[in-house]
Amino acid sequence: MMTMTETAQAFFEACEAGRGWAGCAEYCAPGASFAAQAAPLDGITTLQGYTEWMKGLLTVLTDGHYALQSFAADPGTQTVTAYAVFTGTHLAGGPCPPTGKTTRSDYVYVMRFEGETIVHMTKVWNSAHALAELGWG
Repeated sequence: MMTMTETAQAFFEACEAGRGWAGCAEYCAPGASFAAQAAPLDGITTLQGYTEWMKGLLTVLTDGHYALQSFAADPGTQTVTAYAVFTGTHLAGGPCPPTGKTTRSDYVYVMRFEGETIVHMTKVWNSAHALAELGWG
């Protein structure tokens, strides 16, 4: 069995690689919830929906990748927090023709667990800044 920290790390890597729900479901409870205060994520309320959104994003920002800055577990609150910087260039598809512009966007995942399974994740992200850098906003 994986520890909470190992599960969070495996989920984070799969999600950020654009593996979608098929690559992330094993780390999450069925119906795991999702929240964010970011306009591009409005209406996404499940972790399944978010992982599929990330999968789609990487078809637009085809060179998208992350640099992990911090990864911490808090057993007392059953949470794991990951802070990273996402970098991606608009090279294909999307809401407008490719702009060729790049975003370097800070974000945080706060993953809440029940046992060894993720039951909820909140993403903290300044989407307006990222969209402006990409020439989308």
